[in-house]
Amino acid sequence: MSELQVGTHFVIPAGELREQVSTSGGPGGQHANKTSTRVTLRWNVNESTVPSASQKARLLERLASRLTKDGDVLVQVDETRSQSENRLRARQRLAAMLTSALVRAKPRKATRPTRASQRRRVDKKKRRGAIKRGRGRVQNDD
Repeated sequence: MSELQVGTHFVIPAGELREQVSTSGGPGGQHANKTSTRVTLRWNVNESTVPSASQKARLLERLASRLTKDGDVLVQVDETRSQSENRLRARQRLAAMLTSALVRAKPRKATRPTRASQRRRVDKKKRRGAIKRGRGRVQNDD
């Protein structure tokens, strides 16, 4: 297994990645029952020496729902009948997941609503109020 490039952020050495293969479930008959094509790729965020402290904190925060108790990120692929293809897809999926977790969100700049949008909002409220007023009891003019 070789190292894994995570976007432009860092490179995970091969020693930090753990790979496990197993038989995949589902249809496939004798082939699926005999061959280990499912690939499980695991990388521990806490024990890794590669990401900086800020990157590690961002990864732990953004991937919290995907982490195990030990801090492992798991990626499991059993889409194809080829172990090597599943291995490649698992590596790509892990790299994409880490890259998207490391992207910093643009800070929102507060802006004022335009005069036209304020006018539209008030007009809409007035129309809605008129509709509701029209739902009152009907009065006889007798």
